[in-house]
Amino acid sequence: MKFSEYIKDKILICLLHLLCMILLMGFFYITGYNRNAAALILIFWWIILGIWIVTGYYRRKKYFDRAEHILENVDQRYLLGELLPASPYLEDRIYRELIRRSNKSVIERIRMLEDEQNDYRDYIESWVHEIKAPITSIQLVCENHKDEVTRQIGLENQRIENDVDMVLYYARMEKVYKDYMIEETDLGKAASEILMKNKYYLISNGVRGEVECPDLAYTDKKWILFILNQLMLNSVKYKSENPKVHPYIHIYTERYGHGVRLIVEDNGTGIREEEMSRIFEKGFTGSNGRNGKKSTGMGLYLCRRLCEKLGIAIEAESVRGEGTKMILTFPVSSYLSKM
Repeated sequence: MKFSEYIKDKILICLLHLLCMILLMGFFYITGYNRNAAALILIFWWIILGIWIVTGYYRRKKYFDRAEHILENVDQRYLLGELLPASPYLEDRIYRELIRRSNKSVIERIRMLEDEQNDYRDYIESWVHEIKAPITSIQLVCENHKDEVTRQIGLENQRIENDVDMVLYYARMEKVYKDYMIEETDLGKAASEILMKNKYYLISNGVRGEVECPDLAYTDKKWILFILNQLMLNSVKYKSENPKVHPYIHIYTERYGHGVRLIVEDNGTGIREEEMSRIFEKGFTGSNGRNGKKSTGMGLYLCRRLCEKLGIAIEAESVRGEGTKMILTFPVSSYLSKM
């Protein structure tokens, strides 16, 4: 709060005092009161008024500075009404009570919305588990009756399963701590499992997959499988359109200090340099996604959010027209336990 703002707020009181001074001086003039005594009264009046204004300003400034400090340091700012410091002024007490009543209404509304969101999330999770049964049945039928038709059905069924998994993991994203278990994970087996799961998809797109992951890391295998699956699907989706290029996906690991980097490398279309900073944003599809790829912009966003929950760093390196590297950095690996 600035002093000039405080003066503007008190301008009516100051004008009232000025009017009273003028009227008093007029009365003294009419009654023939001693001019020196009148001037002395006027001087003392101005001094007292000045002290009152300055003192009031510093008291109010101290109060609002304290309230602002509380607001800046509290996580849930809608609780300000409960945390405001006590004040001797009636107006402050009335405002505080009004804010508390307003905040109570907001908190009740937030709680109701959270309950609705939780109910919707629970419904989505239960729906995903229900839909998984017919997806698995379709997959088994295709495996037991292999021909060109069932192969195509199996590919489309795999796409459905991937999209359903994305819905499930998106619904669970905010409560990932309830559904993961950190343990020693063989990154090679995880990468191989993803390639085997999508082998028909890779074959139909003419993409060769390679795995060189002899290293281990401490993480949750199920969530890593989902992240790897999304990265692999992106690599296939954005494979090179050049007929002279033989598409491939190379998944390998590198050691650094006591950690491991898991790298998913491809020789696809790559990412424009000006788009690199936005690829992990929700809903961002980029120029590749707008070129008939039917991208939702959710895959990399989910990967980034899940990596944040698991304490894994994710970054991308790409050269337009040459390929992309998606790098997962695990801060602690099995090598730490061997020291």
